[in-house]
Amino acid sequence: MTKKAWIIFAAMCVGLIGGLIFLQQRNQIDVSSVDTTKAQPASSESGNISEHVYGNTNSKVLLVEYADFQCPGCNSSYPVTKKVTEKYKDKIGFIFRNYPLTSAHPNALAAAAAAESAGLQGKYWEMHNSLFENRASWVELSGSTRTDAFVKLASDIKDLNVDKFKTDLENPAIRKKIDYDMALGKKDSVSGTPAMLINGKDVGNQKVLNGKLVSGTNTDTNASYVWANADNFEKFVIQPAMKSAGISY
Repeated sequence: MTKKAWIIFAAMCVGLIGGLIFLQQRNQIDVSSVDTTKAQPASSESGNISEHVYGNTNSKVLLVEYADFQCPGCNSSYPVTKKVTEKYKDKIGFIFRNYPLTSAHPNALAAAAAAESAGLQGKYWEMHNSLFENRASWVELSGSTRTDAFVKLASDIKDLNVDKFKTDLENPAIRKKIDYDMALGKKDSVSGTPAMLINGKDVGNQKVLNGKLVSGTNTDTNASYVWANADNFEKFVIQPAMKSAGISY
């Protein structure tokens, strides 16, 4: 290798190492003192974006879901959590925390940014729902065509400023919010999505077989995750938590 080639190679190595260090440092968010069972207020660590709570913000029962908009399992759990949280919205709170698994789902991070961009205009849940309900319109896209799909969804949301939405897609605060959510997930030992917790208790890694709760490791083909069926989710997850908190249902 010539001297010039060595210089170029060395410069590339330095740049690569520097980039890796930068990414590592950016993702080192200290959440050791954060109570993940509570809705998080806006802070510098979260890009000054507070958590979006659906339902009763003061409830003693808080359902937290760590999820990925591109994840097939999250797509399956969406209608279940939507139905149940809508039914009990006056009695419980629900938080969706971003946990994009980008190695498997290349559009997950961009979708999370779209939801948070709408959230800056108070339209988080409208975009959250639209991303799941119109998943086929963006899940296989990339680059500008993917952005165009998100903009189309945004244009269908009443009273949302589309130009601001497009600008906010590149807002660094949104990436900080997503990184913060992921740091909370790591603290909660999230290893896959969807992951669901009620008041800090892992309730998503359970299955139902013949009308009874069984371990999430049960391999019986007739066993299904508790979040795969609205009646099961209500009976085995939501109602017991409400009863424990002294909330009637």
